[in-house]
Amino acid sequence: MYLNTIQAAPGARKKTKRVGRGIGSTDGKTCGRGHKGQKARAGGFHKVGFEGGQMPLQRRLPKVGFTSRTKKFTAEVRLAEIDAIQADVIDIQLLISSNVIPVFSKKVKVVNTGSITRPLTLKGLGVTAGAKVTIEAAGGKVEA
Repeated sequence: MYLNTIQAAPGARKKTKRVGRGIGSTDGKTCGRGHKGQKARAGGFHKVGFEGGQMPLQRRLPKVGFTSRTKKFTAEVRLAEIDAIQADVIDIQLLISSNVIPVFSKKVKVVNTGSITRPLTLKGLGVTAGAKVTIEAAGGKVEA
């Protein structure tokens, strides 16, 4: 393949409309711009959202702050809460069934708050660096 042989895909480049080619072309004389007015003139432009001096829609509506769409589906768990669960392997389903996290949680992160007294295995949970050190110090392990 050579640079001089590269072409756009068929139909990718649409032919521009040829205007101002006489009465019979349907786009002669005013060339589809109508009669007079700002849009008929060369350089007849107004900014996006301009409504002829009326207060524009984007300024009439109240300002609303940012709300995260993923916040509802993420949960945070302390080491002390995990230690209270009587199981050796801990995953999201176990945390939901033991009412530690909400039912609709999809992502869970373990935070280094509290302590662990026994070895545990964490499966499919996010873990902070400090929490990972604490879990491994207690003889546990973190699996992805």
